[in-house]
Amino acid sequence: MGYKLFVDSDVVIDFFTDREPHVNPASELFDLSEQGTVKLYLSAISINNIYYIVRKFLGHKKTLEVIENLIEMVEIIGTTRNEIIQALKNEFSDYEDSIQYSSALTIKDLDAIITRNIKDYRSSSIAVMTPLNFLKMKEKSDGSLL
Repeated sequence: MGYKLFVDSDVVIDFFTDREPHVNPASELFDLSEQGTVKLYLSAISINNIYYIVRKFLGHKKTLEVIENLIEMVEIIGTTRNEIIQALKNEFSDYEDSIQYSSALTIKDLDAIITRNIKDYRSSSIAVMTPLNFLKMKEKSDGSLL
């Protein structure tokens, strides 16, 4: 297994709703996951946000199918009382992102948090990249994108 990546909900939503111009890098991440090159992690609390937003694009029934597919594609990590308490202590301006970060901290040997919202992760001790930046970095390090 190669890289271990925590994906923020915005990346997942881009992938499942074909949001331009972000869908292609998000799709490439999920392709790499399917190939076993990366392992994607997602916080359990993201599922609610993903459902709520994707439902506006695809409707209830199709969105439930999306969630079913998603949980087969990523490793879902829990958010416990400990992560909620840690999120209160983080120096993040966005509390939801602070919870995401606290959840990501529980993943052993995590390589990066992947999000389009880098500015809210300024205080992160973990590398934070957009999907496109991760793909460019990966291409440089191993000489091939896929």
